[in-house]
Amino acid sequence: MAHSVTIHPIDNREDYLELFLMADESEAVVRSYLHQGDAFAFHDEGNVVGACLITYPHPDEAEIKNIALKENARGKGLGKQAIHKLTGCLQSTEASKLIVGTANCSIENIIFYQKAGFRFSFIRKGFFDSYPHPFYENGIQGRDLVYFEKPL
Repeated sequence: MAHSVTIHPIDNREDYLELFLMADESEAVVRSYLHQGDAFAFHDEGNVVGACLITYPHPDEAEIKNIALKENARGKGLGKQAIHKLTGCLQSTEASKLIVGTANCSIENIIFYQKAGFRFSFIRKGFFDSYPHPFYENGIQGRDLVYFEKPL
């Protein structure tokens, strides 16, 4: 059976904190933006498989501030479906582009965003240097925030 993701607005964002912490391991950082913008849950066959927070840093720009899929939901095309449906929802806003940032060491995310239609945009060097503890993925320290963008 083909999987098909649906998205729904989130009422109580605290209920999704564990999911948001999968995408950003600093609880203090997640809490700093948890109640900004819009929040959505991703469902597959009635089960929550992921969540996303969208903020609006500029009137013409929407940002995926946090997006996460549960481990068992990955590799099924649900993430790309969620991005596609979010893009559709955001077309009713003033935003003309969708941006997303990920750590320089998050190779899987970098690949995913490009496959989902995003292109490199800019880098915030040293962004993660202020995090309480250094983190590593793929043997690389997370230091810079790499941004991608996609037209809406």
